[in-house]
Amino acid sequence: MFKTCPEAVETASRLVELVTDATDIDIMIAPPFTALSSVWEVIKTSPVHLGAQNLFWEPEGAYTGEISAFMIKSTGCTYVIIGHSERRLFYGETDESVNKKIKAATAASLIPVLCVGETEKERESKKTFSILDKQVQKGLEGFASDELKELVVAYEPVWAIGTGKTATTDQAQEAHYFLRSLIEKKFGNAFAKSVRILYGGSVKSGNIAELMAMPDLDGALVGGASLSAETFSEIVHFQK
Repeated sequence: MFKTCPEAVETASRLVELVTDATDIDIMIAPPFTALSSVWEVIKTSPVHLGAQNLFWEPEGAYTGEISAFMIKSTGCTYVIIGHSERRLFYGETDESVNKKIKAATAASLIPVLCVGETEKERESKKTFSILDKQVQKGLEGFASDELKELVVAYEPVWAIGTGKTATTDQAQEAHYFLRSLIEKKFGNAFAKSVRILYGGSVKSGNIAELMAMPDLDGALVGGASLSAETFSEIVHFQK
């Protein structure tokens, strides 16, 4: 929950200037709902894609304060983030509601970014893998692989979000490998290889290269470091 509409437009405009040469990487930004349409106007001819931070699973109706997948699609969005740790923590998001939201997203031809991850207490209790297994199984229940062709999964170790802590490269790789193995068991080897699994947990320009060197880390879900166009562009250009 950052940036007014003018602030979001200004940041997006600056980002476009900084990443015009980024042709070998997919870039997505997810401003607040209030800024989606305005931001789309300044990024639509650039390499930057638009995403929303959340959605509701019904297409329309008496759901005051909610926004549907088709409303999001109409603003220019290609992606939608679903099940972010903060939605789970503060707003009662469950694996069941995540599943319904993914169905709504795919029905509107939006690419779902499914967020999964364990809390510090769960990691300390050696429950990381069981939590990830449950979140993936329940979140993707009832889907066939051809319904999820462009699915993105984001691993968010909750204990490393906004805390300054970052999972070690070994911890991140271990979780990502486990997630890819789960997806392979559920949907097959080819699908598992094609799914992009992002790491989200205090990603910065100073640690992005080390994280992305891991074989099962395909990208990053960037939080605080994305609020500055300059800082975010440094992450985008980490390999250059």
